[in-house]
Amino acid sequence: MLTSSPSRRAVLAGAAAVAAVAGAPVLAGRARAAGASGYRWRNVVIGGTGFITGVLFHPRVRGLAYARTDIGGAYRWDGRRESWVPLLDHIGWDDWNLLGVEAMAVDPAHPDRLYLACGTYAQTWADNGAVLRSDDRGATWRRTDLTVRLGANEDGRGTGERLLVDPRDSDTLWLGTRHDGLLKSTDRGAGWAPAGGFPATPSATGQGVTFLVAAGRTVYAGWGDGGDANLFRTSDGVTWEAVPGQPSGTAARVPIRAAYDRHARELYVTYADAPGPNGQSDGSVHKLRTAGDEWTEVTPAKPDAGSADTFGYGGLAVDARRPGTVVVSTNNRWAAVDTLYRSTDGGRSWRSLKETAVLDVSETPYLKWGEDEPKFGWWIQALALDPYDSHHLVYGTGATLYGTRDLRHWAPRVRGLEETSVTQLVSPPTGRAHLISGARDIGVMYHERLTSSPARGMATNPVSGSATGLAQAARRPAYVVRAGWGGNGNGAASHDGGRTWRPFASQPGIAEDAPGPIAVNADGSVLLWSFAHWDGTTYPAHRSADDGATWSEVPSFPKGAVPVADPADPALFYAYDTGTGTLFASTDGGRSFAARASGLPAGDSQFKVVAAPGRTGDLWLSAKGNGLHRSTDGGGSFTAVESCRASYTLGFGKAAAGAAYPAIYQVGSTGAITAVYRSDDEARTWVRINDDDHQWGWTGETVTGDPRVYGRVYLATNGRGIQYGEPA
Repeated sequence: MLTSSPSRRAVLAGAAAVAAVAGAPVLAGRARAAGASGYRWRNVVIGGTGFITGVLFHPRVRGLAYARTDIGGAYRWDGRRESWVPLLDHIGWDDWNLLGVEAMAVDPAHPDRLYLACGTYAQTWADNGAVLRSDDRGATWRRTDLTVRLGANEDGRGTGERLLVDPRDSDTLWLGTRHDGLLKSTDRGAGWAPAGGFPATPSATGQGVTFLVAAGRTVYAGWGDGGDANLFRTSDGVTWEAVPGQPSGTAARVPIRAAYDRHARELYVTYADAPGPNGQSDGSVHKLRTAGDEWTEVTPAKPDAGSADTFGYGGLAVDARRPGTVVVSTNNRWAAVDTLYRSTDGGRSWRSLKETAVLDVSETPYLKWGEDEPKFGWWIQALALDPYDSHHLVYGTGATLYGTRDLRHWAPRVRGLEETSVTQLVSPPTGRAHLISGARDIGVMYHERLTSSPARGMATNPVSGSATGLAQAARRPAYVVRAGWGGNGNGAASHDGGRTWRPFASQPGIAEDAPGPIAVNADGSVLLWSFAHWDGTTYPAHRSADDGATWSEVPSFPKGAVPVADPADPALFYAYDTGTGTLFASTDGGRSFAARASGLPAGDSQFKVVAAPGRTGDLWLSAKGNGLHRSTDGGGSFTAVESCRASYTLGFGKAAAGAAYPAIYQVGSTGAITAVYRSDDEARTWVRINDDDHQWGWTGETVTGDPRVYGRVYLATNGRGIQYGEPA
């Protein structure tokens, strides 16, 4: 899942500036049924939905496995419950960058030890990465802050693993970085320094070390920055050399993954012409007989440069029980769809597993993407074979993790693993569903139950990708509208509360390239659609009074602003110009807008205005570090709410017993801690309702309470799906 990925890469200091800070305090990571806040937190179940970038079986413990994701942390497999246990939900607001896991490592000699290299972005605006180390399989952690950045959500995030416990010494670890070369620790990850003698020169824009793998007592390192060699090794942990005779050319430009067949003493390597997961058009598979440095190309199928069937190779796994049995994956193969190739004779012959695969996605129906049958997968770079079961194979995609026990029947293996990046939440006051959600990559979903993936899958007619808008008519809740990126129209309406949809009969031309947020007035008679491109370019908003059949431009609407409908008066709309700090209002159903209050906090597009349900002109402005502000006169004036130091997003739910005003939920701060709060007295006082074990990194997108269930709150996260909390 590529979420808000920047196009520029950071220019970092050289390898000399990689000293680490050791001895950080223990971080709690153990999930509790109910936190100290008195709330119980769980995921609204969708199932997967994000890019699983790595899966690792422990070589010595049956059933012990870990998974990493690009923006949603890491997980441990619980075989008794057959579900994944999140390990990094304790990561707090200030450390959100650590929810992207670049690499992971286990210690074959010490099964309880687990290491994670965390850091989502390697850009100059991102914080440095960190290594987390656990002695209890991720229940608790110690942390070492690095002085280099890692890039778990950047190109090359499906390579690896870039972290390795040295096969000769459990106290020695190796960490491959993108721009700062190879690092080494001799105290089990507590301190790090540049690895002396590593011959490759780091680049400020390249991939650096793409993987580290042990072949017996020798460590091999893949190198993704070009040059005369892209595979190096050390047999003594001190002296490194380029592996002789290694493959070259476009099809072997970037080594993606490696795996060692200890029985045959052969090292397999997958290659591509780019790091992936996008942009690959050529690739190959080679094996090295380590005893004599004899290379053999064993590529299952060649990309056809003269056709649309181009691809690279990515995932790789060898069978610990059967010599010569190896599985590889194609990657970025859009024309013929990616597949897994399996060989039982050391790569002399291969069989594609896709053609005989039976996919059962009944547990996560959204994987059909509006079609009759699901696809085998895409972005397949995570691939793992159970060392205790030759037919237990799993592979990750851009949205799920498939598994099989017989190499024929496949089903998602994602219970407990939720990686959605959520942008929209609506909790209807009536109807079958308590929640409708919009997310990046998977569009809009209708949640009839919170404990199972939506039976109807993602919203279709049309199928859309990332959701940019979702709104419900306050006095006509059966009417819901949505907007988002899609190839068959970017807007749609529902007349049954979000169960079924139909596309707008027409849409403004700009909607194809810059769909933005959408609003519907209280009685559902007027739509107001704002437009903004991902690069920041804004366009005039458009209005429809005939259910999307025709649209007219609204020149007086502040370009790029989020339209907000008054929940009681159909004639009223609001818009906050974040550039000037001015509240605009319309009293004629969105035909024209005029400025009201000005001089408010400005300069941040993430400032948000929310209207209190059932009331006219009761507006709340979340202005991040500028605090929370309220207007009770339709935006004519605002007053700062003294109880809040910072407010990032705010929503409403059912009032407490005996209270006349809805419960207010916000992500913000009343003091030093950014957390999730509830107020039952119109923001005079607040109670924190999450705890240190349940923080989920950055949670500033959206939050809403349930209008039918007091105390229940739905929280959008950027990589840990939809969290919902209820009083324990």
